[in-house]
Amino acid sequence: MSEPHPVPWGKSRTLHPYVGVLAVDAKDFTCLPALAHPDISRRIPELVDRALRAAGLAELARAKRFPVNTGDGIAFGVPTALLPFVVWPFMDRLQDVLAEHNARADSRFGLRLRASVHVGPLPDTGHAGDGEGTARNDTHRLLDSEPVKEALARSSAAATSLAAVFSQRVYEDVILSGFAGLHPDRCTRVEAAVPGKAFRQPAWLYVPSPSGDLLGDGLRRSDGAVPATDGASEAAPKPTSGTQHVGHGVAVMGSVSGGLSYQNGPAPQTGRGATPPAAAPR
Repeated sequence: MSEPHPVPWGKSRTLHPYVGVLAVDAKDFTCLPALAHPDISRRIPELVDRALRAAGLAELARAKRFPVNTGDGIAFGVPTALLPFVVWPFMDRLQDVLAEHNARADSRFGLRLRASVHVGPLPDTGHAGDGEGTARNDTHRLLDSEPVKEALARSSAAATSLAAVFSQRVYEDVILSGFAGLHPDRCTRVEAAVPGKAFRQPAWLYVPSPSGDLLGDGLRRSDGAVPATDGASEAAPKPTSGTQHVGHGVAVMGSVSGGLSYQNGPAPQTGRGATPPAAAPR
């Protein structure tokens, strides 16, 4: 007989199995007329299943773990062995399926989706409560995070139908480790944050068919931050004007003709009355 209300940290228990979670939802679903909501709610799972079959995941389409239809999307568990195929080629096939659907649909009801993939310990016993836990919650936070929303906002609706975000764990275990057919260089590191929620995690953005501003500026966020090669985010440098402060070297403002040379002198002095090294024209 199980405990009615297990108390955390009271004693050790068997860890839940690691399960992947895939979630998708529609951009601007609530902006559509209410009359269109039921049809779109039915279409999203159908399009996801079509993409799963196109990616060779027909069995997953038939046997999703703890599936939930959220109205504007769907979420379900994925066996960890299949996560590499959900990362790729499923995401590319979903972009293709959406593009084909949108080419035939009324332009007012074209579908653009966000997708997120995460993995972690979750109950998966075939009983009520399956799939509930931090890993699932974080999957939906990733789905609602600013970077994946901005990717769709800054791209063309005619060319970019999907933006996907992978958790750091999925990136490390599935992509960086080489199990997925998606090269790590096709993903961009972002800080996944949700306004009003205590959620901020490193994640990796992937857009199968970038367009619009994403082609001109890359996947850089609108605040100017760009991912650094060591995994840390840095702000893009901003031009400065006015006074330059030089500790040791030469400062130039305006234009110079005839060239400029500088010979390294003694270390700069500090304090009042210090004389900076001079630049000699040649």
